[in-house]
Amino acid sequence: MSDAPGAESAPNEWTDAERRLGGIPDAARDDDVSPADAERLARRHVLHVSFIAAFGGLLYGYDTGVISGAMLHVTEEFHINEERFGSAAHNITEIITSSILLGAVLGALGTSVIVKKVGRRKAIIGIAAMFAIGVLLSGAANDWWTLSLARVFLGLAVGGSTMAIPTYISELAPPAKRGSYVTFFNVAIGVGILTASLVNYFGDSAISWRVRIAAAVVPALVLLIGMKPLPESPRWLVQQGFVNPARRVLRWVRPSTRAVDAEIAEIKRTYREEQQASGEGEWRTLFSEKWIRPALFAGIMVAIFTQITGLEMMIYYTPTILKNNVGFSDHMAQAGNVGVGVVYLVMTTLGKFVVDRIGRRRLMLVMLPGAAVSIAAFGIAFWVTNDDPPAGLALALILSFMFFQAGGIQVVGWLMGSELYPLKVRSAATALHAAALWGSNLLITLTALTLIDWLSLPGAMIFYAVINVIAWVTVYFFVPETKGRSLEEIESSLQDGTFLPHRGHKRSPADA
Repeated sequence: MSDAPGAESAPNEWTDAERRLGGIPDAARDDDVSPADAERLARRHVLHVSFIAAFGGLLYGYDTGVISGAMLHVTEEFHINEERFGSAAHNITEIITSSILLGAVLGALGTSVIVKKVGRRKAIIGIAAMFAIGVLLSGAANDWWTLSLARVFLGLAVGGSTMAIPTYISELAPPAKRGSYVTFFNVAIGVGILTASLVNYFGDSAISWRVRIAAAVVPALVLLIGMKPLPESPRWLVQQGFVNPARRVLRWVRPSTRAVDAEIAEIKRTYREEQQASGEGEWRTLFSEKWIRPALFAGIMVAIFTQITGLEMMIYYTPTILKNNVGFSDHMAQAGNVGVGVVYLVMTTLGKFVVDRIGRRRLMLVMLPGAAVSIAAFGIAFWVTNDDPPAGLALALILSFMFFQAGGIQVVGWLMGSELYPLKVRSAATALHAAALWGSNLLITLTALTLIDWLSLPGAMIFYAVINVIAWVTVYFFVPETKGRSLEEIESSLQDGTFLPHRGHKRSPADA
């Protein structure tokens, strides 16, 4: 029997290479337990995996959110002002803020190679270590450019986590509940954003900006240590020829041997067909195979729309808008920002519980119109009052916009990226998905205030409303429903030409 990684061993005959693998449960569960107990145990295991892996989302939300409140103290300590730097002071502030996003784009693209080579689990462990190092380097920076470089390094971990973690969870979760498990990541992002808002609000004068940033080392270590005993993705194992370990992992997260055997057979069949169809490399296949393009277009557009429809602008600049345009004090502007964090967390949590019932596509189609109306009304309120709307109305419209955005497209942005792409190109496609999202985020961060200067605040808000309408049209025509379908069923719809929502998709029982 060959010990090469790609050599498949006979059932129950483990090769030396398979025995040396990490991330494999010590033993499969016995079949003599009751079906109800087996179901509960499998659900508990998937829940545990999703909870631990989602700490990467908490780190993402916290690290991208805490800088907004820390920047005032950073600029003071490093003397970033017009007297020293002239007009470049504003650019330096933007560089510090957006440097993490540049790193995220690079991290998302680079992680695809690592995930494919060493597996999802080991990649996430490495990402957790980078998180820990990155926040400590950021907290220890002694000038603005070393802080920017540290945040670029931290961004590598942020981008890598958004590429690897949703994919990892989706490949372990059962199809019927995949949405609720993957969206643990979204909920954790909300927890991170809200935590950062609260730390900035209550600790503004009591906690050093360095401590605020470096404190993220704690959840980074939780992720690092928590991932150690967790299993590897069974789909990656099959792709490497390690079928027996893949079967044991699936047995750990599925209620019966029959379900495991059926899933293993489906994964092997799909991967075998992919191998026969194309012998090209993953990135070349991603762009050369026409049958993949509908999934690539749908996924990338959803990723971009999660950023350019206005939510990221509100997360980064709500305090600035409330203070400079609405007339809030610094303290009240930070309180308004906490409100934004609360709505984001509440709505992503609600979305987690309904996404497998309502469906991904339907959730976006229902919520995007409300987001468009809310942000348009926010802009119109400034227009009809000569830039002096009632403070309560302005804040209410911001929170209304967050309600529809966070409870809709933000719930499914990472989820769709973990579901749509075929196994053969999944590492490259999810990397491109994450890079498109982070690149759009970087664009918004660098242009939001400039857009307001060019178009006025009412004009900019109307512009974002139009983008929400375009997003709705794109979802209606190009994004299919994936609720209740296995990853292999979604891939088969690409191969037989029924992927698009109006191209004869056969309804599954979950669609009824």
